[in-house]
Amino acid sequence: MDTLFSSLISVIFPKSMAVSPFIKVQMLMAHSTSQILEKSKNPISISKQAALRKSNKLQPLEIIFKSLDDLISNFLDLPLHPNIDPSHVLSRYFAPVDELPPTACQVVEGSLPSCLNGSYIRNGPNPQFIPRGPYHLYDGDGMLHLIKISQGEATFCSRYVQTYKYMVEREIGYPIFPSVFSSFNGFRASMARCVVALARGLAGQFNPLVHGLGAANTSLAMFGGSLFALAESDLPYEIEVTSSGDIATLGRHFFHNTSRQLRMTAHPKFDPKTRETFAFSYDINRPFLTFFRINPDGRIQATVPILSLEKSSMTHDFAVTENYAIFPDLQIQFNLKEITRGRSPVVIDPCKVPRIGIMPKYANDDREMSWIVASGLNILHVMNAWEEDGGDTVVMVASYAVSAEQAWENHDLTQFRMEKIVINVKAKTLERHPLSTKILEFGGVNPAYAGKKTRYIYSAMLETPEMSVGLVKLDLSIPDCDDCIVSSRLYGPGCIGGEPIFVPNDPKNLDAEEDDGYLITYVHNENTDESIFLVMDAKSPDLDTVAVVKLPRRVPLGFHGIFVPQDT
Repeated sequence: MDTLFSSLISVIFPKSMAVSPFIKVQMLMAHSTSQILEKSKNPISISKQAALRKSNKLQPLEIIFKSLDDLISNFLDLPLHPNIDPSHVLSRYFAPVDELPPTACQVVEGSLPSCLNGSYIRNGPNPQFIPRGPYHLYDGDGMLHLIKISQGEATFCSRYVQTYKYMVEREIGYPIFPSVFSSFNGFRASMARCVVALARGLAGQFNPLVHGLGAANTSLAMFGGSLFALAESDLPYEIEVTSSGDIATLGRHFFHNTSRQLRMTAHPKFDPKTRETFAFSYDINRPFLTFFRINPDGRIQATVPILSLEKSSMTHDFAVTENYAIFPDLQIQFNLKEITRGRSPVVIDPCKVPRIGIMPKYANDDREMSWIVASGLNILHVMNAWEEDGGDTVVMVASYAVSAEQAWENHDLTQFRMEKIVINVKAKTLERHPLSTKILEFGGVNPAYAGKKTRYIYSAMLETPEMSVGLVKLDLSIPDCDDCIVSSRLYGPGCIGGEPIFVPNDPKNLDAEEDDGYLITYVHNENTDESIFLVMDAKSPDLDTVAVVKLPRRVPLGFHGIFVPQDT
């Protein structure tokens, strides 16, 4: 460890900026990585790592590590871009909150419909410690905000997903896990952080190669009879809603030991007909994309490497229909060489042309994959997709970033649009139909229509990338329309909402109209510093209020949510 420490000091304070320090760092990283990989064959258990962290032997090392972390943040980091400046990122609506045990809430307007008996849970980043150095919005620990409803009464709580990252940092007392989004801020700071992270691994403080490093901060999904919190950088974490309205983390999910996957998309697709779940993972090495399906028992059935994808793609979402799986290939990708330049490995390739890939969803390999050029279509989320014309046509409704460069480098200026994309499967062509000129994102449909032809889309209406000032209802049956919005609602001055979730009024009524149900979301009023749970009538022209529940404290902005009926 003394040699490692000396090498680190020589990198941080080189006598000259010649090539030799860089070579030393590369050799040190390679040597350390090989030792960590060797150790991972017989990994230290999480409980043993915790005991080691608490031992007197580790305390002197922790003092050194913490001092080096402080030195890097205070003296080596370049001036922080607003995208990674915690004073900017964690201001206003994204300011973190503490956990809150189950707390009774008051219905202050209307009454809660019986179909809402169950749990609405919203996921989002909420760092347990204020970062001392660079911080990106995607870095925060996953926090679940739950409102449990039963017989017209509501209970609210907020709990962290107890990921490996969260537990390790809770014991140490400050953030130590590296981030591909924010850790690389200038050459000297980047190299120093790499070496400190490797040194922590050698010292037994953490082992993300075995236990993962994800924050489970993006979304929630149900498959295999269980409920999960997800982020695409790791495997899912199984969670449970208790009878008292609390949230318990049951652990990292390995698909009953049937998976060699190290990570999984935060947007798996559930097929209600077969009870299967379809998912994928992306990687920085070949295969850059891997498609797989999960049987109703939660076991991996088949894994298909997408070898026809020649470059990495930071694919966040995808689509599944009755017969096809559809994958966006984006300009946003990974380039590890950027780390040696002191920059994030997440980059924009301006020369790359986005594409849409379509293949049979039960294929054993990707030989039938067709890639269709889709200039400028960097898809972020897919609202729904279905087949027409006997399977010769696939229709997909998706949101995309107007500028990939802004989406990554100037996040506050990002604009999103929503389009209906019509794919001619035989001709391998596509047509694009804008659905509105407004900034729309975080959309969804009646869950009974997932993978089926949809008439209505419900979407957040944005002012900035994550700040929803209202929501809209779009009618896709209107022919040749430039703006398919048929209903809309603003939350009011100083009020910001989230992703609308549709809950059917009577899920067992197969003859019910598609929009017979309610839209639910959290809304925060910055002027009064109060948050509410808002229930709206999805059929009404103005998305009228049905019920309002006053929450016991502020709910920060987040990402995706789910409604789980009581009898699920």
